[in-house]
Amino acid sequence: MTTNFTRRDFLIKSSAAVALGSSLAACGSDHEPATFAYGVASGDPLADRVILWTHARRPDTNDDVNLMWQVASDANFVTIVASGRASATAATGYTVKVDAVGLSAGSRYFFRFLADVGGNSAIGSTRTLPATGEASVKFAVFSCALYSEGYFNAYDDATVSGADYALHLGDYIYEYGAGVNQFGNSDIPGNRVTKPATDIVSLDDYRTRYALYRSDPDLQAAHAAMPFITVWDDHEFANNACIGGAENHDPATQGDWAVRRANAARAYHEWMPIRTQNPADLLTIYRSFDFGSLLSLHMLDTRIEGRDRQYDNFGDADGGYTRYGTGLATGSDATRHMISPAQQSWLAEASARSTATWQVLGNQDIMARMWIAASVLQTQSTNPAGAPAAVSAYLGAKATAAAGAPLSPAQAALLDPTVNPLLPYNLDAWDGYPLQREAILRTFQAQGKKLVTLSGDSHNGWFSHLTTLDGTRVGVEFAGTSVTSPGFESVGLGGLASSLDGSIVTGTQGSGLGLINDLAYADSSRRGYLLLTVTADAITGDYVYVDTVKSTTYTAAVGKTIRVTAAGAIDYA
Repeated sequence: MTTNFTRRDFLIKSSAAVALGSSLAACGSDHEPATFAYGVASGDPLADRVILWTHARRPDTNDDVNLMWQVASDANFVTIVASGRASATAATGYTVKVDAVGLSAGSRYFFRFLADVGGNSAIGSTRTLPATGEASVKFAVFSCALYSEGYFNAYDDATVSGADYALHLGDYIYEYGAGVNQFGNSDIPGNRVTKPATDIVSLDDYRTRYALYRSDPDLQAAHAAMPFITVWDDHEFANNACIGGAENHDPATQGDWAVRRANAARAYHEWMPIRTQNPADLLTIYRSFDFGSLLSLHMLDTRIEGRDRQYDNFGDADGGYTRYGTGLATGSDATRHMISPAQQSWLAEASARSTATWQVLGNQDIMARMWIAASVLQTQSTNPAGAPAAVSAYLGAKATAAAGAPLSPAQAALLDPTVNPLLPYNLDAWDGYPLQREAILRTFQAQGKKLVTLSGDSHNGWFSHLTTLDGTRVGVEFAGTSVTSPGFESVGLGGLASSLDGSIVTGTQGSGLGLINDLAYADSSRRGYLLLTVTADAITGDYVYVDTVKSTTYTAAVGKTIRVTAAGAIDYA
């Protein structure tokens, strides 16, 4: 991809200016100047306002830090268009958020914070939402950034990608401690050791973990370069969380789940540039953003606000598949929710009101049906050495049927759903809540909306069709890979992608002849981010991959470009 260093150079120069300004401000003063160790950020832009964030503290004191914030139309702050006062206090862990109002739609601005006792923040760049007439909007889409696993090269590359806005779909932090046997700690590069050393539970724990992540220069630069729109997933709380608990929460040693959940939510609202709508209800964060007539972005919370306990979280010997099958066959699954009925109604109403060309869901978990033949799943689970043969046999049967050639009895059995049913590989995703997903897809189908979901969580790259249970196509899903968190390659399945999407059979994407019927593209081995460009005519997803997360020296390249037109045509470049 072509690299433009203008934005990165601006950030570097602004940081140098801040350092000089801080030292000068301290001269001749009895007060230690404030430090802004975690940079600046902006987020939740609207057409006339945006949230500004920083962290300010004076060394060796717990005193409040009184600040002035400024928004300007130029990087030299000659023309200041908005300003105000704020304080960094111990009550919020010395984080500060302000809502800068009175701005113009579709405009780029610069912002900074100035401490009364001396010390200036870095300069950030932000942008309001367009009103009408915007020809194109570009997003950098992230998920799953595990600090101990590697360097945040994806964030670094995104700062020069030309993206207008960033979307973070969750797992911004991870809750695990620094134990050698804990997730992500087997191959730690450099000094990227997790702090605190234990799983995070208390408010101070969560604050310390966010501070660790935000000390990363690449993440700071990304936040300073563009406004972020974020939602949380499970690891901002604990692995595989739901309303009543989490797989990685032990009440006997970690206390009441509701207390831990409240600590995590409070720290999230402190450290993220999210507009906190109701300080008395920090667990409700679903919200919409209208980008003129191009798209309406609906940010869902599929994790904390309404999710019932996962089928595979009961300790069943079969991994929850009997519960899943019974719930789907009898219809009892309809009473289970991944999002609350209130959020589901809000989504339907928001989409119905929107007159934008595209309806886009910012969604934590894969929504497409990732159903794989039981013969393959079971072999992979019980006899991994036999998995390649199982995959080859199943794909051979599908290719034979597609060609109209006669099937052998063994092939016919493989394609008979009563003998070899299709099963979801991940019951923590939307596949574990199939009837609520069906209801949501049917709603968009009835509204006649152009539906696109953006999803994270899986650590792999995907592009899929969104289909109802009878196979009707309702929309498409771009699911980006992780910033650093390991994907299928970490369990020896890095070469599985071509079998999953069928390109091993045809050499091209979109054949439907892979292990997963609705999957058209997969990458099961690389880290990076999704660069999404939206116009009235098409949505284009560039899957950007970095060649390593174990070194700060890296290269980035577009591994696949997929273009979906408003008319429904799909081009796999």
